[in-house]
Amino acid sequence: MATIEGEKSAAVTIETLSSVPQECHYADESTLEPPPDLTEEEERKLWRKVDLRLMPILSLMQLCSFLDRGNAKLQGLVSQLHLVGNEYNIALTMYFIPYALFECPANLVLKKLRPSRWLPGITITWGIIMTLMGLIKSYQQLVGIRICLGIAEAGLFPGVIYYLTFWYPRHMLQYRVGLFWGAATVSGAFSGLLAFGISFMSGTEGMLGWSWIFILEGIGTVLVGVVAAFVLVDFPATAKFLTPRERAFIVDKQKYDISSVGEEERFAFRYIWAAFKDWQVLMLCLINLSVIGPLYGISLFLPFGYSTAVSQLLTVPPYVFATIVLLIMAVWSDRIKKRSPFIFVGLIMSFIGFLINITDAPVGVKYLGTFFCVGGCYSAFTGVVSWLSNNLAGQYKRAVGVALQIGMGGFAGAIASNMYRTQDAPRYVLGHGLELMLVGLGLICVPLTVLNYIRINAQRDTAQKEMMEGGRVKYSAEELKEMGDKSPDFRYTI
Repeated sequence: MATIEGEKSAAVTIETLSSVPQECHYADESTLEPPPDLTEEEERKLWRKVDLRLMPILSLMQLCSFLDRGNAKLQGLVSQLHLVGNEYNIALTMYFIPYALFECPANLVLKKLRPSRWLPGITITWGIIMTLMGLIKSYQQLVGIRICLGIAEAGLFPGVIYYLTFWYPRHMLQYRVGLFWGAATVSGAFSGLLAFGISFMSGTEGMLGWSWIFILEGIGTVLVGVVAAFVLVDFPATAKFLTPRERAFIVDKQKYDISSVGEEERFAFRYIWAAFKDWQVLMLCLINLSVIGPLYGISLFLPFGYSTAVSQLLTVPPYVFATIVLLIMAVWSDRIKKRSPFIFVGLIMSFIGFLINITDAPVGVKYLGTFFCVGGCYSAFTGVVSWLSNNLAGQYKRAVGVALQIGMGGFAGAIASNMYRTQDAPRYVLGHGLELMLVGLGLICVPLTVLNYIRINAQRDTAQKEMMEGGRVKYSAEELKEMGDKSPDFRYTI
């Protein structure tokens, strides 16, 4: 318990009791040498070294994950499987439901099975499933294999976000999330080009273009998973591509970035419950819903009123634009150490884009609106997931909180899959209207979240100032670790 010793000091310090053993934050951490002092140039080179090892393979896995989320509809899937009414929408929905439900358990499994095994393993699994999707012959098979695909892919995105928090300090995170998420944006462009090329295989071996899209993309995904098994590493303390000096620096830098005593690593159900009942998890889930719902909506249904080949090619420029925007915002956000302004700007861009598309404007003007929709949604999303990751302390609480947030995005995908109904074509007034409603929800929730963060930070500043005038507060390392983001020395990122 905290004790106040008013006579001893006018300054408040949060003191760690030396008698309490430090919890080993990462494997083999106790064998590391003392952390070195690196120059600014040495530190920059070290982070570049880590980036080059981790980000290319993670981004490639993310690209593979998103390749199957569009374009097949344009290549004859609906007609060959005789899908009628909203059956295509239902098939899309049945992917997102298990995808959302399995994200939280998957993040807990990742810590036990190690990232270097778990992430490549699920990549190979969904690659095989995607390949088999090219061989289906009926609506029932489509629904069943979409459910399997959702289960297999559930562990990737929340797992990678959680994994990155082991490597990078809080205010270096969004740029790396941007690189990773940028692969999904690039996939929107690349899948359009790839589908355009594969479309010329339509009729080969008696299969239409959509079958070849899934078969070839699935085989490519399996190969990426195999490569990842050899390239991906687990944690900084055990990374053999780093020198002992570099390992010590990264572990120390990341460990004490959040708290003066490091993070609680031990598993306990109370940390899972803490994530479920934390107000900020709920608010960031709602904000994520407002971003990812429109994102899936515009990526799953991007009609322009042109031929199939031209529509495939027209999907490319908006995603290229979105990639550029999200990387600029990610770098800027890390530099000023703020998340909310960039999320808000992204939501405004999305609102403008959907507002243009809901009108009876010419097709060319609506196409311009898709640049705002895609650029706004994709750039805002990197800020949303980085924001919550920055503000949750305690490894298992953060694992569950991030999974819940991204799981909400999965449910948003299920909702978005049913917004654009066949009978509403070609204007899709209902779909665009619902997207505007979701974006509006985010425009309300972001300021409310910021105000509450500011209020809590101010309360902690005031309490600290009062204690500085009245005495000294003494906490054990275990007490501070268990407090996590409720610790008196923790400040929320705005």
